[in-house]
Amino acid sequence: MSKKHNFSAGPCILPQEVFEKSAEAILDFNGIGLSLLEISHRSKDFVAVMDEARAIVKRLMNLGDDYEVLYLGGGASLQFAMVPYNLLKVAGKAAYLDTGTWAAGAVKEAKKLGTVDVVGSSKEENYSFIPKNYTVGSEYDYFHCTSNNTIYGTQMKSFPEVDTLMVCDMSSDIFSRQLDFSKFDMIYAGAQKNMGPAGVTLVVIKKEILGKTGRENMLSILDYSQHISKESMYNTPPVFPVYASLLTLQYLEKNGGIAAAEARNEAKAKLLYDEIDSNPLFETFCVKEDRSLMNVSFQLKDESKKEEFDNAWKAAGISGLNGHRSLGGYRASLYNALPIESVQVLVDVMKSIK
Repeated sequence: MSKKHNFSAGPCILPQEVFEKSAEAILDFNGIGLSLLEISHRSKDFVAVMDEARAIVKRLMNLGDDYEVLYLGGGASLQFAMVPYNLLKVAGKAAYLDTGTWAAGAVKEAKKLGTVDVVGSSKEENYSFIPKNYTVGSEYDYFHCTSNNTIYGTQMKSFPEVDTLMVCDMSSDIFSRQLDFSKFDMIYAGAQKNMGPAGVTLVVIKKEILGKTGRENMLSILDYSQHISKESMYNTPPVFPVYASLLTLQYLEKNGGIAAAEARNEAKAKLLYDEIDSNPLFETFCVKEDRSLMNVSFQLKDESKKEEFDNAWKAAGISGLNGHRSLGGYRASLYNALPIESVQVLVDVMKSIK
């Protein structure tokens, strides 16, 4: 069976090399005669994996020892609660930018723990753009934003100067483009886009921002300081997803790092957006200036062509192109591991519809 062109939004495509090395580890990890799935997370073999998985993140992001890296369970959705629990002061307030479904989910959870001001939102326009011209002052304990919106196909091209801590959910575009990561006091990301399989969440946090909420008797499992003190092993970590994430980041590092990935991603996005813009049958859902490099959400202008188009892309071996159920249309996710050849296959199919 031939390999599919995988445009799935997440869990998504990963490098073939990662699959192969992961498969080997499941059968016999490091030649120890045991599967990765059955070894102790306290064994020297896995401790070495965790140590390197944490270290490589700081190398790729060019961050120093003032940051800690954690691999946690619960998905990015758990971080919607952990962020305000650890950073929102008792009787304090936080600023949130509402740019899509997941940003709105973060707002909803934070409001359960304190006062939240939504400083900008594009909800009324179906999240078709990234809000601009908002301000975030020092009266807030932190500012939370979502860098890329998988459903609507929008992406923050720049980040504001704020007078407080800046927290960013980078779940769907982490490691896809060069950024000054030191501008952020905290970054979190579900792994199942650019850095591994589902089941683990990356948290990168500046140590000095913790322990300032005035909250007493913190629940240990929700306390970043507890996880830091145990070097990301406060409880049993998701061993396999951490290992697969390490392999993915090693693959990224040896293939030119984030800079090279960004160049490849820009080329893929340009190829597809150019076809959408020049083809009278297709259009995107969002404004041009905020288009995502990672998730291209688009639709047919003529619904009578839907059956023909659907049959054509499926026949071409394309998978995962259907849009999110809340938006409809189509969504082509162009994550790091997707080759430009797959994008060309999609573009050729689009050209064939008359």
